[in-house]
Amino acid sequence: MSFKSQINVYRRRALNGLTQHIGKSGKIRNYTENPGQVQRILISRPNSRLGNQLLITPLVQEVSETFLNAKIDLFVRGFLSPVIFENYPQIDQIIRLPKKPFKSLGNYLKVWLSIRKYRYDLVLNVIDGSSSGRLSTAFARGKCKIYNDIVQELRERYNDYLHIAKFPVYNFREYAPLFGAPAPSGPVPSLNIKLSKEELKNGKTLLHTVVNDRQNTIAVFTFATGDKCYSKTWWGEVYGKLKEKYESDYNIVEILPIENVSQIDFQAPSWYCKDIREIASFIANTRIWIGADSGMMHLASAAQTPTVGLFSRTSIERYGPYNPGSIAIDTNTTSVEEMIAQIDAVLHNTQRGS
Repeated sequence: MSFKSQINVYRRRALNGLTQHIGKSGKIRNYTENPGQVQRILISRPNSRLGNQLLITPLVQEVSETFLNAKIDLFVRGFLSPVIFENYPQIDQIIRLPKKPFKSLGNYLKVWLSIRKYRYDLVLNVIDGSSSGRLSTAFARGKCKIYNDIVQELRERYNDYLHIAKFPVYNFREYAPLFGAPAPSGPVPSLNIKLSKEELKNGKTLLHTVVNDRQNTIAVFTFATGDKCYSKTWWGEVYGKLKEKYESDYNIVEILPIENVSQIDFQAPSWYCKDIREIASFIANTRIWIGADSGMMHLASAAQTPTVGLFSRTSIERYGPYNPGSIAIDTNTTSVEEMIAQIDAVLHNTQRGS
């Protein structure tokens, strides 16, 4: 581990220690029993990673549908949220911390101060373990603040409660009646980047510049960060099996990461792009997406494409894709042959045009 990484680990531990008791005073206070009076909401998730930003889209959808007249501000980090939430009309202000605070300390402090500009009817921290999320929730001016701790009773009620996109929604559903709103029910919304018709049409055009338009397409993404990235040997075997089974009936295309590398040495037709929404529109026109747990996996899920998430290090329970047709596979306990059989089941159980 590099010196910089070690410093970040110690910094997080120190902040978590200082903030773990913030907001744990008990009952939710200062709520209104008239949902129409909830006009302005702040949702705090100060994290810059693509996946973590996409994982708050279910909560934003739920809050938007519960408080129809409310404007929502987001307190985030980095510059991805304006792109992700481009087609969310309820989003008003996106308050963005710089991705590298120590390189722009003045701006970093200025952004922190800016969250006190408005007085919010409701402030929502998204993740219980986020020290900056808890601090921003405490610092913001709000009538009612929800810190979103894990609730043991709800954990016992819902077998998928610990999923990082779902537990904030389940918690919110418990709080909604306090505001005079009916308790939402049904499945938790899927991740959704809300592609427009024009974007989807453009994605189809882009796809067919790489592969023919006579067959459906299987998309693979062979990269991931750190120890989540599978070896070239492993991916070589997987790609060989996919090609053997599906080449006559499907196109197989590799979507390349920003690093422009390939774990299958560019054996398949490949496509490279840096535009998040354009990548999503490309994926949305494929039949299935296959790749390791990563921001790109969550983007595929948010594009509403059946997603096969491959897990070897991180928790399926917390991060597995769950939009319709999607599955998560533990590759530590699943052979390549078994994995291909599960992919085959997804292809047979979903209907999707090219």
